[in-house]
Amino acid sequence: MSGHSKWHNIQKTKGAQDAKRAQAFTKIAREMIVAVKEGGSADPANNSRLATIITKARAANMPNDNIKRTLEKAAGAGDSSNYESITYEGYGPSGVAVIVETMTDNRNRTASNIRHHFDKYGGNMGASGCVAWSFDQKGVLVIDNEDGDYEEDQVMEDALEAGASDFEPEEGVFTVYTEPDDFNTVADALTAKGYTFASAQVEMVPQNYAKLEKEEDRVNMQKMLDILEDDEDVQNVWHNWEDAE
Repeated sequence: MSGHSKWHNIQKTKGAQDAKRAQAFTKIAREMIVAVKEGGSADPANNSRLATIITKARAANMPNDNIKRTLEKAAGAGDSSNYESITYEGYGPSGVAVIVETMTDNRNRTASNIRHHFDKYGGNMGASGCVAWSFDQKGVLVIDNEDGDYEEDQVMEDALEAGASDFEPEEGVFTVYTEPDDFNTVADALTAKGYTFASAQVEMVPQNYAKLEKEEDRVNMQKMLDILEDDEDVQNVWHNWEDAE
């Protein structure tokens, strides 16, 4: 799997999520609510999409009480929110490919805001499909090994035995890739073996990365990512910028 092993860089350019934990939890909760409504069940055993989001929530250290309250809200009749998922695609400075996944109750507001974010920092929003072809949808499970607790060969064996499609060691982390439909099975199998995840979700993984040579482009690209991440309608931002630092 070429390209995606630069996990630390990707996390940095996606924004300092640890510093925005409350915002991250709000977005994950919204995903749960939509998954329950669309899947018809608040039981992850009967709703694979919900199971995937709960795995993501736990990797993000979302407290179990928050997860429980969100599921109760989603299952109850009192929640009248009406969100829909819309994906936007476009280009950052110097043609960096960007995919923005949103969840909104007002598509006109969201489309206008996303277009503004692209335009403000030298990018432009494109037509649906303009960059998605250069990404692959993959389950991505990141195991933190900063303290050297795990042996690479053992983690790889456990991951492949669990049904992973690929495995990449990197300094301080191991990244396990799955097909999207296998994500929950692999995550559950690794969890049962005692592994915990620094990050766990189905991602849009770039096939190739782009470098930005100009300092101005790097600054504008980072500002674009930050403003997109801060937009309350945005759930995820995927891109193929390889941080030059």
